[in-house]
Amino acid sequence: IIVKNVRPVLVVAPDQTIDEGTKLDLSAIGAPPLALFIDDGKAYLIYASEHNGTLHLSLLDDTYTKHVGKYVRITPLAYNESPTIFKRGGRYFMITSRCNGWNPSDARLLTANSIWGPWESVGNPCVGPEDRTKITFESQSTHVLPVHGKKDAFIFMADRWRPVNAIDGRYVWLPIEF
Repeated sequence: IIVKNVRPVLVVAPDQTIDEGTKLDLSAIGAPPLALFIDDGKAYLIYASEHNGTLHLSLLDDTYTKHVGKYVRITPLAYNESPTIFKRGGRYFMITSRCNGWNPSDARLLTANSIWGPWESVGNPCVGPEDRTKITFESQSTHVLPVHGKKDAFIFMADRWRPVNAIDGRYVWLPIEF
């Protein structure tokens, strides 16, 4: 896949509702950068663990609020954070960011035929000028949004942190091309 910095995009997503008072219990893992992924009615939590050295992917219960105990370790000692997962044509794609504190870094793409792996590292999916792609266009992955009503259309969503003025966080949305 290719994450390309080419043009602005408008996306309309289907409405989703969450019951009032519903919450996710993160007491067992703290509060690392994490993502929730729902696939075929099952929910998975993906997060950096082991001092950000290893990603964990955990199956959640039917209420999407608790771990059920099934999990897999992904990329041990690779120091990834800010994971996001999406699925296209039965294949899973995960985009992460190399741990680099508040500074932007290169994106990393992993793929797998099963949510449980094995996950294969493919490299940086960003395309464009090297000074921009090596820092993921000054951002890190947040989410990949399927474009409602368009087959195999996805938007890479990233956040841009400003350490000097953290409240001035911005967002970057880029189309994904296959």
